[in-house]
Amino acid sequence: MAEEPQPSNIHEGIDPTEETPATAPPASAEDRKAAAALSSLDNQNDDSAAQNTKAKNIDQEALAKAISRLELSTGAKVEPSGQSENMKQFEERRRKRREEKERLAKVKVDAGDLGLLVQELELSKTKATDLLRAHEGDAVKAIRAFVTASVR
Repeated sequence: MAEEPQPSNIHEGIDPTEETPATAPPASAEDRKAAAALSSLDNQNDDSAAQNTKAKNIDQEALAKAISRLELSTGAKVEPSGQSENMKQFEERRRKRREEKERLAKVKVDAGDLGLLVQELELSKTKATDLLRAHEGDAVKAIRAFVTASVR
């Protein structure tokens, strides 16, 4: 009988539901050091203060290298303070959304326009109010925006 070759990720005698064996060790010495440093972060063995201090220094160096590699792969710059550029952008977007909500809350909505949108567009009062506020209280602009958004 002719047998087909098995894929490289299938190993005879290994149950696929069980945890798979560890992958091959990192190729370069730097990668091995970084992997060892990251795995030693989980270890809670305290042999002596001197070894502990030395290990912490090695761990810090390896961690710094690992973070720099991560920065290169993701494109995000991690600052010493621990706040990345992505976090700053997130905070900026959040601040802008809050300012926009405050600006929209100041827009006055006419009760007649609100009733028109509720009846004609079959919206709830809160949705109609939000729609009117988003269009500076102009019912015509709000209706046009609602209708064109619905068509897409």
